[in-house]
Amino acid sequence: MKIQMLKSKIHLATVTEAQLDYVGSITIDENLMKAAHLHEYEWVHVFNLNNGERIETYVIKGEAGSGTICLNGPAARKFIPGDKVIIISTCYLEKDEVSQHKPILVFPDEKNQPKEIK
Repeated sequence: MKIQMLKSKIHLATVTEAQLDYVGSITIDENLMKAAHLHEYEWVHVFNLNNGERIETYVIKGEAGSGTICLNGPAARKFIPGDKVIIISTCYLEKDEVSQHKPILVFPDEKNQPKEIK
């Protein structure tokens, strides 16, 4: 039996852009992606602390060091610059792997750069 678990979490990043005229997805600074072990096109959940909105989408790699957190396409109507977000990825583990699993937790600074990684 496989169990869905938290793989990684970017906790309290700040939205920098919202681009309605785009196919869809979330663009994330490559430094944050690496810290959270996210891959381009990986499926993620994004939670907006400012308004309670929750979406699922895929990741596009943003320029390293840019601090970019950009919601693209329809999500641009639910997220605006300045909103605080939590971005999570999940993985599936066998039941006997669960007890050893530890998710990666990334806490960005005010410029959306990894400040603390647990």
